[in-house]
Amino acid sequence: MILRGLAMMAAMGVCVGQIADSPDAEVAGIPVNYTESKVGSYTLPDALRTANGKPVKDARTWMRVRRPEIQRLIEEHWFGRAPGRPSEMNFEVVEGTGTAFAGKAVRRQVTIWFTKDRTGEHMDLLLYVPAGTKGPVPVFLNMSFFANNLAVRDTGVKVGRRWDRESKKQVPADALPAAFQRMRGAPVEQFLENGIAFATFNKDDLAPDFMGSEAMGVKGLNLGAGESKPGDAEWGAIAAWAWGASRALDYLETDKDVDARRVAVHGVSRLGKTALWAGAADERFAMVIASCSGEGGAAIARRNYGETLGHMAAPTRYPYQFAGNYRKYAGRVAEWPVDANLLLAMIAPRPLLLQTGNTDKWSDPYGEFLAAVAVEPVYRLFGKKGLGVTKLPAPGEAVLHDLGYVMHDGGHGTVPSDFGIYTKFMKMHWGGQ
Repeated sequence: MILRGLAMMAAMGVCVGQIADSPDAEVAGIPVNYTESKVGSYTLPDALRTANGKPVKDARTWMRVRRPEIQRLIEEHWFGRAPGRPSEMNFEVVEGTGTAFAGKAVRRQVTIWFTKDRTGEHMDLLLYVPAGTKGPVPVFLNMSFFANNLAVRDTGVKVGRRWDRESKKQVPADALPAAFQRMRGAPVEQFLENGIAFATFNKDDLAPDFMGSEAMGVKGLNLGAGESKPGDAEWGAIAAWAWGASRALDYLETDKDVDARRVAVHGVSRLGKTALWAGAADERFAMVIASCSGEGGAAIARRNYGETLGHMAAPTRYPYQFAGNYRKYAGRVAEWPVDANLLLAMIAPRPLLLQTGNTDKWSDPYGEFLAAVAVEPVYRLFGKKGLGVTKLPAPGEAVLHDLGYVMHDGGHGTVPSDFGIYTKFMKMHWGGQ
């Protein structure tokens, strides 16, 4: 009844205040609705009822029965199954004690090889540890759209790689296009000053981000004889990028200067979706911070608002990011056995922060909020605190409990003030130096 009630609230435009309606649009030949009263009613899949219909009343039943059920459903119908840690994976510390940011950080550059002979597929991890700190520190693990040398303002970082769409090959990433210059310069120093290590890696080290790439990158390592691409229930690009986050965490577990039990995984947009799945699939991540993850992430897919599952799975757009089975629900999302509330529920009882923007209607910030409200009963099983509100907070009004939600006044992605909320959320749960 709670889930159906939330749906009716949305359909009637209740508590929407800050998200004004806009004219309808069309993307990939599919209509886009931006009017709350036209969202329609829906019923979310019940996180607290097992496959055989029994209610989940305690944390033990959740962890032993319901959560594994949900993980299998999400793997098969959403992101796809990924393999485990490669048996021959090894770490090459290319630089161990570099200095950066005027002596504020110890810089470490690590190549994570997926084969014993250190050839072929690999990823580069860049790590900055606050200089002069005593004892292992928590880590903000950022997943980036760019090679490490282009993600931060530090000339000491080695040149990474990017995928070239035309040649379908990896090439040196020695420059950012002019349109992306404003996205360079992750606020590393802000984390360092709060006693938090900053780590980052490039999603292109794991898998390309374009159509026709289903068997490229690390996904090619796991193909069987005669297979040209993963099966319909196997990993898409998002699962491959999330798999890379887990491999980065594998390295962090070996580094004495950081506390691998306090790692927050973060991403923006499609990497916000990736952060959610990385944290859901790998319980070692102690916190998840997802920025503007939208459709295919924290936004309720059953809401007909902004981008929809049909838009994501359209042949000219992003079906390669998901398991092949995902696109089968385009146009019939009510039959999809999962939704955003189940994805968020898998992260419980660990801290989860959803960050979005009030003008990013394409990503449905209200749909993300409703998903967080719906997952609150799962957090309560563990004695944790959900949002505790049912009215959408105003822009800049952060709700920070074990579940957190903040919506800046602006559009898609992050603004400088968001990072202050991130460090506050991390220190709230883990303390600080």
